[in-house]
Amino acid sequence: MSVALIDRFLSYIAVERGLSRNTIESYRLDLKGFSEFLRQRKKGFPDFSKDDIIDYINEKRDNGVAASSVCRLLSSVKSFTRFLIIEKIIYEDPTETLRTPERWQRLPKATSLSEINDILQSESKKTLFIRDIAMLELMYSSGLRVSELISIKINDINYEGGFLKVIGKGSKERLVPINDRAKTKILRYMKELRPKMLKNRQSPYLFLTNRGLPMTRQRFWQSLKKLVQHSGIKISPHIIRHSFATHLLEGGADLRSVQKMLGHSDISTTQIYTKVSGDRIRKIYYQYHPRAK
Repeated sequence: MSVALIDRFLSYIAVERGLSRNTIESYRLDLKGFSEFLRQRKKGFPDFSKDDIIDYINEKRDNGVAASSVCRLLSSVKSFTRFLIIEKIIYEDPTETLRTPERWQRLPKATSLSEINDILQSESKKTLFIRDIAMLELMYSSGLRVSELISIKINDINYEGGFLKVIGKGSKERLVPINDRAKTKILRYMKELRPKMLKNRQSPYLFLTNRGLPMTRQRFWQSLKKLVQHSGIKISPHIIRHSFATHLLEGGADLRSVQKMLGHSDISTTQIYTKVSGDRIRKIYYQYHPRAK
């Protein structure tokens, strides 16, 4: 079961975060090593505890493993644990109180506003373009995860009120704004393309594959790559969500509001974006203040 769970997780992060093959292979090796450690204790996934993780980390440190490698290993276990919770395989997070040292923390990537606009303002005569651009517009304008985007049902959108009901991690429901651009693109997709996909059938889900089935993570990732393949812009579902948060904060939004829109249960998860915005503020200061240099 451990190997199967690891494979499912690797498939998930490949789509959700658009990671390179080398990075995914690193996750595989990290989790394989942890699985072997658990096997020696006559345990396996998902039957592990916080103490098992701490003991494994300490064993690696005692064996002279570099701090950067230990950091990556802990990150792999944390990501894997979050996946197990999303998939309802476990219901409590044994890594919840484990903190990665500050110097190991990685700032999220975000693409520029001009790059986002270039993609969203693009045009194409390809059949599925209407659907794909509607998905991207909604994902960026509302800060959705892939899993949230593909789970949206037709009745989850309140067009008059301008908000969308989202079921996030841990089956927590939240309301997020939906702007006029996203509504326009969705309504166009609903009118021009979705009926052709269904072929007189019915489906409660908003976004469908060309066979009329509910959209999947893999299909969305493929659609996203096709949208940007000629632009030279590096983008992934993970980057889109980070861009949503970063651009809001750079525009003056308060951290609590961004936290609610992203569906973060802990404000500390959202605070990492203030560092991204802080970097931009420093660059502006040194560029324009007459006595900054």
